[in-house]
Amino acid sequence: MKTIQFREAICEAMSEEMRRDESVYLMGEEVAEYNGAYKASKGMLDEFGPKRVIDTPIAELGFAGIAVGSTMTGNRPIVEYMTFNFSLVGIDQIINNAAKIRQMSGGQFKCPIVFRGPTASAGQLGATHSQAFENWFANTPGLKVIVPSTPYDAKGLLKAAIRDDDPVIFMESEQMYGDKGEVPEGEYILPIGVADVKREGSDVTIVSFGKIIKEAFKAAEELEKEGISCEIIDLRTVRPLDKQAILESVKKTNRLVILEEAWPFANVSSEITYIVQSEAFDYLDAPIVKINTADTPAPYSPVLLEEWLPNSNDVIKAVKKVLYK
Repeated sequence: MKTIQFREAICEAMSEEMRRDESVYLMGEEVAEYNGAYKASKGMLDEFGPKRVIDTPIAELGFAGIAVGSTMTGNRPIVEYMTFNFSLVGIDQIINNAAKIRQMSGGQFKCPIVFRGPTASAGQLGATHSQAFENWFANTPGLKVIVPSTPYDAKGLLKAAIRDDDPVIFMESEQMYGDKGEVPEGEYILPIGVADVKREGSDVTIVSFGKIIKEAFKAAEELEKEGISCEIIDLRTVRPLDKQAILESVKKTNRLVILEEAWPFANVSSEITYIVQSEAFDYLDAPIVKINTADTPAPYSPVLLEEWLPNSNDVIKAVKKVLYK
């Protein structure tokens, strides 16, 4: 094993797949000459050249469309958005073309493409740069949605995403690019759609994904001091959702808390709540509690932003609520 940063895991995954398959290429704003806005493509222009690592204009709709079209001629593009907030400019290409090509062509065309970049908030970036759209994309048939929380998961799942024959939304975080973690020296690939039990426990199940899961770990450490044992499931993939992993854990702990950095209405945690109450209702000893952001655009003020975001104290309160403590 070796210890690398999250951004290095992303770079390694892309580079290894580009060495393996000449049809893979990377395009996006500042991915080439600048080595990526977050240095996640450092050195790739030097290795692969400007035909496979392509700087684009600030025109998300345009380069998303070029990339989607190129899949129909045998290419496997990786499209980097500086943040997924900017993907809204190109979302027509993602929803109406990438997600539907296979069905609308009667299976004649597949669309092997990865749209990747950071999601959700990253400090004081204001309302339009602090949004989480995992549930938007997960709501669309034809798309797979991956939101890793560690360098190990990021590398293994990005390699799987690049090899997948369907479009994959791969969501990262500006606040995770510097995170360090262990990854194997050799090649490895993680299966899409399989959750990971990051912490074993017996009293309550906490389900989360992405960078916000760190708050669940903080809460679990504090709760352990009070004799409360938390099991933490990292979804890793939002769609397809590994509902079996969630149900098995709930059947063991009989209580569920879901932590998600998203607006509270009709989000991923809402879907999980529905699944669990419909398929494991008799195992629940308390109502499910979901923890989300406030139901407002993200504030710029640091004081208000702290209130807006879920944190470990929110998780602790939720766990004690389902435990009737």
